[in-house]
Amino acid sequence: MGRKSQRKNVPMDLFDSDDDTSSISSSSTMRSERPTGLDEVQVHKDLMLDQSLDALYEKRSSTREQALASIVDAFNSDLQHEFVEKKFATLLHQCLHCTKKGSTKETSLASHVIGLLALTVGLGDQAQEILEESVTPLSQALKSGREVLKITSILECLAVITFVGGTNPEQTERSMQIIWQMIHPKLGSNVVATKPSSAVITTVVSSWAFLLTTVDRWALGPKIWQEIVTYLSSLLEKDDRSVRIAAGEALALIFEFGTLEKFAAEAKESAANGSVKEGSVTQEALIHMHGLKSKVVNQVRDLSAEAGGKGSAKKDLNTQRNLFKDLVEFLDDGYAPETSTKVGGDYLQTTTWYQMIQLNFLKHFLGGGFIKHMQENEFLHDVFSFTPKKIGGRGSGMSSEEKRMFKSPNSALNKARTQFLNKQRMLAKNMNDGHYAATVENE
Repeated sequence: MGRKSQRKNVPMDLFDSDDDTSSISSSSTMRSERPTGLDEVQVHKDLMLDQSLDALYEKRSSTREQALASIVDAFNSDLQHEFVEKKFATLLHQCLHCTKKGSTKETSLASHVIGLLALTVGLGDQAQEILEESVTPLSQALKSGREVLKITSILECLAVITFVGGTNPEQTERSMQIIWQMIHPKLGSNVVATKPSSAVITTVVSSWAFLLTTVDRWALGPKIWQEIVTYLSSLLEKDDRSVRIAAGEALALIFEFGTLEKFAAEAKESAANGSVKEGSVTQEALIHMHGLKSKVVNQVRDLSAEAGGKGSAKKDLNTQRNLFKDLVEFLDDGYAPETSTKVGGDYLQTTTWYQMIQLNFLKHFLGGGFIKHMQENEFLHDVFSFTPKKIGGRGSGMSSEEKRMFKSPNSALNKARTQFLNKQRMLAKNMNDGHYAATVENE
């Protein structure tokens, strides 16, 4: 850290502070009395987190940025259950304060910490608190600046905290609407439309699709679906490959839902009965939607065989080709691509588009912390119905108190977990129904 300290624990000037007399909290000092060895390493980590949290009160922006970066590293390298249990509210509110007043870099880091905090606490009241406390400040922060890093970080944070803490469709749809409005704002007399960058469009579409994997697909009416598919189709013609890839994944998810087939059945039923229900799809609209699907299919085939030259990043060309080849196969035969990701001594398999989209988004958000979280984060185990084999017979790393909190059948966390698993099973069943309907429609 630049200069050596005479102390064996974390140096007092770990963060460059305006106040040279800053001190370690009494709880941290008490923990420094622990034995040496592995415990000393843990004490060092605990002290760093305590000092990082204290540094978020500093006036100097660079000090807060350094502290936030340290917290991100700590949450990526280990699941900080003990720290979160004691400092949850303080960390959340200090990070929210950073998103209101901080620089672009500070807002980006604070947003990331909030997302990591949600993934660490998992299901339950704390995740819901994160969502409800954060939605308004994050939404306001999105409107206060146009910096790409700031916007994309907030959008990804909003997607993650909603994925974990959204317990009802209204909460998820609220976040999806906030995200979508970054590329389709509601224009008023005092609102000026600005053209979003490719990076913002990519993040909006990816974040929106990530949340779409968690909602009942029938909650959106035929008119809204038509507008969404039309817009995503237009993105397939953009020069930026990352935009085309994000749009392709979102369209794959919509086709996996079997949305058009559901509306087709609804239109046929209305025609047979000689009546049209309010909000249902008309025959004319159905014809338009099938024409739109045909257009998308042709676009997908073209992109699966693109020769190169279109798009600035050549490294994305193979990714694009593979994605759209998989999508062509899915549209022709109804088979989603299968993926396999090595996690410790096991492999995480996905066999649907919605699983792959969830995995890719979380892998991107967690970055270097993905494997650690996938090995030990019980929330992610529930999301993917996957618990990796332990290497070397190591335990979960939870204290006995944490195990009681997370595993007791009567605990609020365990009840939330049961509710989440039931929701996941229902979504999987709905996805299979949509897959079956799409296959029948194509035959």
